[in-house]
Amino acid sequence: MCCEFYPPSVGGVQRVMQEVAENLVQRGHAVTVTTTWLPERSFKELNGVNVREFKISGNRVMGLNGELDGYRRFVVSGGFDVILINAAQQWAFDALWEVLPQIKARKVHIPCGYSGFYQPRYADYYREMPDILRRFDHLIFHASDYRDINFCRRHHLSRYSIIPNGASRNEFENPPALDFRRQAGLAGDRFIFLSLGSPPFQKGHLEVARAYARLKLPFDSALILNGNYSPREDLRLQPAETRLKVRAQHAVRCLSGRGGHPAVEFEKAVRAARRDPGKQLFISDLPRKELIAAFFASDLFVFASHVDYSPLVLFESAAAGLPFISVPVGNAAEIARWTEGGIICPANTDREGNTRVAPIVLAREMQQLASNRKQLERLSRCGRENWRQRFSWDKIAQRYEEILVGC
Repeated sequence: MCCEFYPPSVGGVQRVMQEVAENLVQRGHAVTVTTTWLPERSFKELNGVNVREFKISGNRVMGLNGELDGYRRFVVSGGFDVILINAAQQWAFDALWEVLPQIKARKVHIPCGYSGFYQPRYADYYREMPDILRRFDHLIFHASDYRDINFCRRHHLSRYSIIPNGASRNEFENPPALDFRRQAGLAGDRFIFLSLGSPPFQKGHLEVARAYARLKLPFDSALILNGNYSPREDLRLQPAETRLKVRAQHAVRCLSGRGGHPAVEFEKAVRAARRDPGKQLFISDLPRKELIAAFFASDLFVFASHVDYSPLVLFESAAAGLPFISVPVGNAAEIARWTEGGIICPANTDREGNTRVAPIVLAREMQQLASNRKQLERLSRCGRENWRQRFSWDKIAQRYEEILVGC
């Protein structure tokens, strides 16, 4: 299994690959993951999965650098029965183009959304892509209607399957013992909105904060914005007033050159929300165990990401029985239909595929759903039940196994 990043790195692709890899190990297969060397990785094996690191970076458009020959030899000569490569536009996929005919193993690829598809600098890259995809035995998509699978259809590629993402039964089958509300100092009856994602501004945290500031609720509420706001040494849930400028500026520095929103706009939105005595707003970068507890303790998940493919957080929200409201980013609308655990808020998408929601529209949808207890209860019940039946990783891994071993 080849991917740019793998734990301890955190992200959507990392979690998908880890869940699939570890479930395949549990099913009796020998699994090796090739990935980027990280100084903080202290292991060569994790939960039965072998991890082979390479000091490589970049892609075919930005340039490939590092131990390319060693990586190619390892994949070509490793004696593997099947190769699974997750995501285009990164070295673990791009570095193998020249040697694909030499790989005797069954070859499977997850395109993973084609985030740069509309960018002019990737035009030549995607002109070559149809010929590259024809060298694979099978393709896996997470959405039935998105730019990557539609590209495949336009070029008459027919060897593919649609496999959704999901959430872990180990994490979500039982509510955690941790009393998150008590730890965060939130009253038991206070309505909690949760939003998460990194980088925070690309995941719509500014829009969520602005929408929250507009809410006129007849009950007390709180908003938790979770992302990589804080330096590594400070991971605790903190009131927004505490070191807000430092945290917001840190987030902006992480996004420099990528169109991040100015820290001052984020600060204004947070302060506007906190002027209401019935509201609390928290900025956090929670450890995974506490984040899971926050899913179970919250009342409504709000997702306003500008760009995404098949958001794992929506499956995790459904798994926790936490109703969600999402903009129509990636295949969020499809996930809402599959899980019956959330609703979609109208938003516009620009020519580069970025989704932008107007805060006044998001506020309206948040207000209506938060005030409808019967609908919240129905979304909670349906989302959790559908997750149990169809979207736990153990069930999803079985579908991967069928494709990978060629059944």
